[in-house]
Amino acid sequence: MGDLLSRLSLQPVESSDFEAMLALRVDAMRPSLERVGRFDPARSRERLQAGFVVPFMHHIVLDGELRIGFVTLKPEGADALRLDHLYLRTGFQGLGIGEWVLEWAKSQAREQRMDIKLTALVQSDANRFYLRHGFVPEGEEGVDLHYRWRVSSPEDAC
Repeated sequence: MGDLLSRLSLQPVESSDFEAMLALRVDAMRPSLERVGRFDPARSRERLQAGFVVPFMHHIVLDGELRIGFVTLKPEGADALRLDHLYLRTGFQGLGIGEWVLEWAKSQAREQRMDIKLTALVQSDANRFYLRHGFVPEGEEGVDLHYRWRVSSPEDAC
């Protein structure tokens, strides 16, 4: 696995990448959305469009060219960054890549002395992942669970 992680990089996103990123998001989210009866291609497009902020988005790239996912980390308020759109293609999940991206996000948060907020879908496998990495539940809204990682928390030393 270490070899795989050494082959990863983050690369900037361009406006013209939207359709490819939408296809990747649908691929990654469809199983979780279908589990809660919420899969809707039009809604998937709307959700990505609403959070499509190119300056804060990065492709997750394998071997310098294969785009296997993407992540958004953007400012939210005076004390936090919002981790949005952490998606990995089917077949690239469960390999440590999400953890690699999360460690990058935490390092950005530490540098800026900001917490990280995120929202995950109820019944998504992502919930266990975020809990395991020091995120604390902060609330629930419909099918969404809200989490926060505090830069000053004991996990910050990890």
